[in-house]
Amino acid sequence: MKTVRKLIYRDVLWSVFFVALAFLALFFFIDFLDELGRVGKDGYTLGRALLSAGLSMPGRLYELGPIAVLIGTIYAMARLAQSSEFTILRTAGLGPERALILLLGLGLLLGALTFIIGEYVAPFSEQRASELRSKQRGTSVWSSKAGAWLKERRNTPQGERNYSINVRKSEGHDVMRGIRIFEHDADGQLISRIEADRGVADSGREGAVWHLEKVSVTRWPASFDQPLAVQELPKMDWPTTLDIGLVSAAISPIDSMSTVELWRYSQHLSDQAQTSQRYELQFWKRVFYPFACIVMVALALPFGYLHARSGGISLKVFGGIMLGISFVLLNNVVGHLGLLHAWTPWLASSLPSLLYLGLSLAAFTWLVRYR
Repeated sequence: MKTVRKLIYRDVLWSVFFVALAFLALFFFIDFLDELGRVGKDGYTLGRALLSAGLSMPGRLYELGPIAVLIGTIYAMARLAQSSEFTILRTAGLGPERALILLLGLGLLLGALTFIIGEYVAPFSEQRASELRSKQRGTSVWSSKAGAWLKERRNTPQGERNYSINVRKSEGHDVMRGIRIFEHDADGQLISRIEADRGVADSGREGAVWHLEKVSVTRWPASFDQPLAVQELPKMDWPTTLDIGLVSAAISPIDSMSTVELWRYSQHLSDQAQTSQRYELQFWKRVFYPFACIVMVALALPFGYLHARSGGISLKVFGGIMLGISFVLLNNVVGHLGLLHAWTPWLASSLPSLLYLGLSLAAFTWLVRYR
């Protein structure tokens, strides 16, 4: 069994490697052409364009991982079937259940690799690429018109206070720009507004503190006969219970957030009675996405039981490409439909993988048992 495992794993891994390499080469060329349009502007050099395109490859590899696994495994199994090697293995005692278990073990390995790339490598490289582009253009790493909104609730000596915080831009992990803080009492009445041009978050032992610069503080009076108080300050320290990682995750685009950041931010939104379904859906997609590699190897196994006269390797690889594309399309469509119709996030995220797993088991049973 050790020799059989080595034979199958070697062929499948090499096939998956070359398929992934071909996809990465294609997308690197496309991304590099996109970066070429910026070369020569604001000191953007050809070397930086190459570096920027290269830093986007881990994210591409994560997105294309299940497709590369499917096509590579189909190619390896079809080649083994065409050369009669798989037939010899079956004659020697490699039953369908044992072959399925062998490939599922390989799928677990590839799924773990996909998880590591998506959780650690891809977010890190994407942040470095964004920082590289922002430094060349003189803009912020992350920015949008609306910015990110967070809420905080505190119990103070004056009573309960609710804070609505808006951060327009981010420059790295702990530097923020365009900060607005609205303070409300327990009845929802606006008490004060703090506007700062820049802020640096500092996590100390006694809690987090935002060091604000160029601050404008507006305080609303308790009665109409009192004037509105406006104060301009060069610097101000604002204590908060918000973790800097949570703030950084809120400012970052949802695609660049890690699984842990998605979970923490979705829980924060739920605790503050805000809509969190979009982040919960993305979280469960991240959780189930590595398991798609297991589904893909199970879907590729029936191709090893097809005879050579059932079609050449090129036809089977083309079928694998179509299956992979249909999986990606279904995964994206179900995600949008789940968000639109308020489906249960974990169910909507797992539906494509469960559907293709059922398809692979049905094809496996039909080919092995009835043909």
